[in-house]
Amino acid sequence: MPYLHMANVHKRFGGVRALQGASLEVETGEVHGLLGPNGSGKSTLNKVLSGTVSPDQGTIVINGVQIGISKPVDAHRERIASAYQQLSLVPDLSLQDNLLLGTEFGTAGFVDRRASREYAAQALEHFLPGMDKGITLSTEVGSLSPGSQQLVEIAKAVARGPRILVLDEATASLRREQVDLVFETVRTLVADGVAVIFVSHRLEEVKELCDRATILRNGRTVATVEMAETTEAQLVRLMVGEVADAQEEIFEQIARVQVSDEVKLETRNLQSSRLHGVNLEARKGEVVGLGGLQGQGQSELLHVIFGDSPLTDGEIVIAGTPQKYRTPRGAIAAGVALVPGDRSTQGLLSVRPILENLNVVALRRSTWAGWFINIKRAKALATEQVDRLRIKIGSIMDPVSTLSGGNQQKVVIGKWLMNDPQIVLLDDPTKGIDVGAKAEIYDLIRLLTSEGITVLINSSDDNELAALCDRVFVMYEGEIVRVLEGDEVTQDNLVASALRVDGEKRA
Repeated sequence: MPYLHMANVHKRFGGVRALQGASLEVETGEVHGLLGPNGSGKSTLNKVLSGTVSPDQGTIVINGVQIGISKPVDAHRERIASAYQQLSLVPDLSLQDNLLLGTEFGTAGFVDRRASREYAAQALEHFLPGMDKGITLSTEVGSLSPGSQQLVEIAKAVARGPRILVLDEATASLRREQVDLVFETVRTLVADGVAVIFVSHRLEEVKELCDRATILRNGRTVATVEMAETTEAQLVRLMVGEVADAQEEIFEQIARVQVSDEVKLETRNLQSSRLHGVNLEARKGEVVGLGGLQGQGQSELLHVIFGDSPLTDGEIVIAGTPQKYRTPRGAIAAGVALVPGDRSTQGLLSVRPILENLNVVALRRSTWAGWFINIKRAKALATEQVDRLRIKIGSIMDPVSTLSGGNQQKVVIGKWLMNDPQIVLLDDPTKGIDVGAKAEIYDLIRLLTSEGITVLINSSDDNELAALCDRVFVMYEGEIVRVLEGDEVTQDNLVASALRVDGEKRA
């Protein structure tokens, strides 16, 4: 009998059936992948196991004993720990305080500071090489980079001493060396008999780490496979069904748009804490990529252009007019939109309805005399975007948090389209998105450019940049080190440029 057995699990959120009889079996001492397109029920199944979602129906058996998990404390009692892409950290608290949340050490009501510090230091020790330089246990978590915050989230789960560890897209924002640290930790835990459930949209990570994988589709379990005997193509086929193409085929089908000679966006010698003299231009109807190793200033450049990161020198020019704005409000007025890399904290009002999230940027379009909201008009505009972007929802009034990751990302994009932007900045827009949702976002990007909108995109996927972009500016340590254009935009050239290797050295 498997150590963990979940059977016939059902869960409905409003009109959306997230789980429809899903099942999962995991052995001790194995890394078990949980795969499926967005909306397939992966995260919901994991949250049922973690006690943050109560199932409508289903059974959970651990080590031969049927148990009830209705809240997180029940999962903690069964030594189940989870780390998600959506962080559970408190930004204003220190690293030590975050690591100790829920496991404070004390005697007679008094905190044992020495024991607490030793626990936190031990929890963080293995992950420190992959974190920001110069941090200490007293460093505020909110000051850390996204990758370092994610490592803290994972360290907090590992420190609980779990018998079952859930990593749900916990590597999505990590660099390769940080992923390697996580994998080393997972292998050590597995050697001690821990059962690990691993969710990732990076199939190469699943192939590298997992022993077996269970595939979900539309809330149902469709297969459990041995990873050593299954190809990536077979996994994609199981995930998306017979009607969808693999990612490579999707890339081949991306339509090219005729680019105008009119320069829509220009940056001149941009300087900030992370940027060192960035000069680029993007034309009307063009997709311009930001390449290079992640963390080289790509995201910072997008945020500087959007006005929410301070600019110390340089100039932003839109449609030939130098801009003086230094806030997002000014950027929006100039026709700029930003789809941020962290949709959960920067792009959405998670507990608010889909209706409000879609209307929040362009609320003026649904008001009378700029004061009174016309609910009927707001619903009509939101429904129009839902239909246009094919967002899978139950009701327009459901909280946006009930949607899958891919559909949440469409809401983030859709809210900006309601504001009729001329320049759209995309920060890794398909991170944590399945193949089918990626294809729809690629179609949307080319639809925008066909309407004359300029798109500037940062992506951690070189294949994506090669397929989408007319030009790519490769960044290294806050500078542009190479510009690839036309036939030069290939994965080979992107990788070589990112590593500062020229063609002659590669040969």
